[in-house]
Amino acid sequence: MISDNVNAFVETFEVSGAAGGPLAGLTFAAKDLYDVAGHVTGCGNPEWARTHAAATGNAAPVATLLGAGATLVGKTHTDELAYSLMGANAHYGTPVNSADPRRMPGGSSSGSAAAVAAGLADIGLGSDTGGSVRLPAAFCGIWGIRPTHGRVSIDGTMPLAPSFDTVGWFARDLATLARATAAFGLPVEGDRPTRLLLPVDVWACAEEITVAAVVPLLARLEAVTGPAVPIILAPEGLPAWFDAFRVCQAAEAWQSHGEWISTHEPGFGPGISDRFRIASEITPEGWEAARAMRQRVTQRLTRILADGAALVFPTGPGPAPMRNADEPTLNAYRNRALQMLCPSGLGGLPQLSIPAGVVDGGPVGLSLAGARDSEGRLIALAEIATRTGR
Repeated sequence: MISDNVNAFVETFEVSGAAGGPLAGLTFAAKDLYDVAGHVTGCGNPEWARTHAAATGNAAPVATLLGAGATLVGKTHTDELAYSLMGANAHYGTPVNSADPRRMPGGSSSGSAAAVAAGLADIGLGSDTGGSVRLPAAFCGIWGIRPTHGRVSIDGTMPLAPSFDTVGWFARDLATLARATAAFGLPVEGDRPTRLLLPVDVWACAEEITVAAVVPLLARLEAVTGPAVPIILAPEGLPAWFDAFRVCQAAEAWQSHGEWISTHEPGFGPGISDRFRIASEITPEGWEAARAMRQRVTQRLTRILADGAALVFPTGPGPAPMRNADEPTLNAYRNRALQMLCPSGLGGLPQLSIPAGVVDGGPVGLSLAGARDSEGRLIALAEIATRTGR
């Protein structure tokens, strides 16, 4: 058994993977949204754990990694019902960000990111609805990928907002991330993006010192593709895109869990209870308007990425907030980050977060996002750029 010195795990145990698979010799940790046979899926809330029986089988992503030969070493902490982005849990504490223990690890895939960053697992299985793999990867200085929505089965996983929910995974290096990506049946090589697009409105959400920290990696990417072309990503403004995401996510979250919440009245921690209360108040008219905006966003993203281009931008506004930050500070950061993260969610796009630099001791990431099913192209470009940067 591993020694969990960073509070990454709900419980540790070992389930051996298939002998001789492509991931043989590697270990993985699974976010506690994924069913593991014989274990309760607690979803970050003790009342949820109390009211649900142990799983009778493995979630599809867990089964995939086991079938590829990786050994499961435990289930990891998550923000409650995955409805947050910072990594704090009022019931189970906050996992330690090994890259900078003063700072938050990011969520909701907090434990899986913390386990990988601390070297307790080679692969961290997370999920990403609004940024829950991409932002923890940036915060913890590791690699993280959100694949195309719907490309990888999430059967046996607690839903939050099904039209956004994706599997996602972390690794400390690109080679391991690529091996996991291949195990999920996604290509990891091939043609790289033909050109880079630099969404200046997304970059404007990042702190100046963060921009300075990621520019060297941007330069290495541009050495491969040519200069990035500046564009305005959101003609309506990123706040309008974020609002569409927020309303759609909230409406789906209440649809997924409103009945259970109303029945059991769980004691959610700060922020979570407010978000579910707001979710309960979304009107059908408000949801329909947000879905119409989402359709327009998706059409725009499809157009601008149709020729094989990729977007490049900082994964988040800056390094992770400090662990002692108050709730208003965390919420302000969360809302700013979601403006940067929501385009890929709205469009169902793949996004790869690459460790890119350090600001005041805290890691920051640079992201590549492309058209649907372009995971292999993003990985191919990252591999060339980071190889030539060494």
